[in-house]
Amino acid sequence: MKIRHVSLMDTTLRDGEQTQGVSFAEAEKVSLAKALLNSLQVDRIEVASAGVSRGEQRAVTSINEWAQAEGYLDRVEVLGFTDRTRSVDWIRAAGGRVLNLLTKGSEKHCHEQLRKSLREHLEDISKTVGYAVDQGLVVNVYLEDWSNGYRDSRDYVFQLTDGLQEMDIGHVMLPDTLGVMAPDEVFESLGDMRTRYPDAEFDFHPHNDYGLAIANVMSAVKAGVSNIHCTINCLGERAGNVSLAEVSVVLRDKMGVATSIDETKIYTLSQMVENFSGKFIPGNAPIIGADVFTQTSGIHADGDHKGGLYQTRLSPDRFDRKRSYALGKMSGKASLKRNLDELGISLSEADSQRVLNQIIQLGDSKAVITPADLPFIIADILESEDYKHIELLNCSITSGLELESTVSIRVRLQDEIYKSSGSGNGGFDAFIVAVKKLFKTRDFKFPELIDYQVRIPRGGHTNALTECFITWQDGEKTLKTRGVNANQVFAGINATLHMLNMKLHQRIAGD
Repeated sequence: MKIRHVSLMDTTLRDGEQTQGVSFAEAEKVSLAKALLNSLQVDRIEVASAGVSRGEQRAVTSINEWAQAEGYLDRVEVLGFTDRTRSVDWIRAAGGRVLNLLTKGSEKHCHEQLRKSLREHLEDISKTVGYAVDQGLVVNVYLEDWSNGYRDSRDYVFQLTDGLQEMDIGHVMLPDTLGVMAPDEVFESLGDMRTRYPDAEFDFHPHNDYGLAIANVMSAVKAGVSNIHCTINCLGERAGNVSLAEVSVVLRDKMGVATSIDETKIYTLSQMVENFSGKFIPGNAPIIGADVFTQTSGIHADGDHKGGLYQTRLSPDRFDRKRSYALGKMSGKASLKRNLDELGISLSEADSQRVLNQIIQLGDSKAVITPADLPFIIADILESEDYKHIELLNCSITSGLELESTVSIRVRLQDEIYKSSGSGNGGFDAFIVAVKKLFKTRDFKFPELIDYQVRIPRGGHTNALTECFITWQDGEKTLKTRGVNANQVFAGINATLHMLNMKLHQRIAGD
C-alpha cells in the first residue's frame, strides 16, 4: 500500500519574523533558506512579505538567485497583498516566482478593515491575480482569519472561495490566524471545505494560542488536507505557529504519514534558528529541547541498562543526538555507570560508590552534574579520601563591595572540634587567615601559595563545577593540590584542605 505524503511549508522566515523581537539579518535569512531547502528538505518555504524594506528585498533576491541555480525557485514563496501591481512588481524585481496573496477570509475583516464589500474585494483579487499571472508568477491565496470567518459567516467564505475557483489559483491556504480552533472544529470545517471544493488544493496554517496546534494538524490531515504550514522552534506571533519538528514526527509516528523532512537535520536547524533569532528553546521542548533525551531518575537509567525499558520510538540517534543520564541527587549506580562508560573510565565498586555519594551530595546544592564535571569529581575523590586529619564542618563567608570579607569556620582537627574566624581581601583570603590561626601554636609551617588557577569544563555554564589548582611552596619542595566545588571560593578552600591533610599525614607518618 502506498504511504500517504504530506507536504510541509516552512514560514519561519516570514511568519516567524512576526515573533516579538525577532528580525533576521540578510545573511541569516539566506543561510536559513539554504539549510531549510537543501539540508532539512522542506517542500516549500515562505521567506518574506513584499514591500517590507530594501534589505528584505536584497535578502529575497539572494535567496532566489541561489534557488534558481539549485532548481528550488518554485519552492520559494513571498506573501503579497491585493494591491494590483505593487506586490507583484516587488516579487518580480527580487527574481521570485510564487506569490502568496493575502485576502480576507472573514466577512468582518473585509467590511471593517478593508471597508469593502465582498464583490469589491473579489474585483481587487482578480486584478492582482491576473497581473501576477501575466508577469509569470504562480499565485496561491491566503484566506486570512478563515477560522473565524467559517464560524461566523460561512456564506461569505463559500462565496469568496467560489469566486477564487474562477481565477488561476494554485493553493487555497486556510489559516487559523488567531489560533482559536479545536481539533473537532478543524476536522469538521476542513472536511466541509474539501467536500464543497474537491478540486481545490488546500493548505492548513495553524497557530498555537490554545496549545492545540499539533492536535489541529492531526485533525487537518485526518480530514484530507495534505499541505501544512509550520515554523522552526514554534516561532510566530503571540503563542507562535506549530513546530515543524513536532509535525514531522507526529505525522510519521502517530498517523503513518510520510514527509520529505530529513529528521537528522532537525536539531541543527533548530539551533541555527535559536542563535539567529535570540529566542531560546525551553529545555523540555519536544524533539529539540536540551533535556528531552536525558534520563534523570536512577530507576530509569537502571531500566534502560537492563532492557531499554524507558526508551521509545523517539530515540535520540533518529535526530542525530545522544541519550544522556543526568547526575544529581536522584542518580543511581546505573546513571553513573552510563556516564563512566561514555568517558571510558573504569572504577572499582568502592570508588564508584564514593563518587556517587559525592554526586548526590553536590546535587543537593546543584541541580544537575554534567558529564564534563565527572572527571573533576573523580580526581577530587581519589585524591582526598586517603586521609582526613582535618575536616571542614561548617564555613560561613560574608563579602561586600569595597568591604573586607569575613569567615567563620568550624573544623575537626584530629579528634577535636575547633572554631576560628578571619577577615581578608576576599573570601578565600579570609579563610586562609582563619586557618592559620588554628595552626599558629602547633609548630606547623604553612606553605606559601605561589600559583592559583581555576577552570570550568569546556563549554560549561555559570553553574558548572569549578576546578581549582593551587601550587604551594613548601620549603624546597613544591606541592600542587586540587579542589572541586560549584562555588569558586570553596573550590580553593577544598584545595587548601587537601594540602593540609597531606602535610599532616606526612608529619604523623614521620612521627
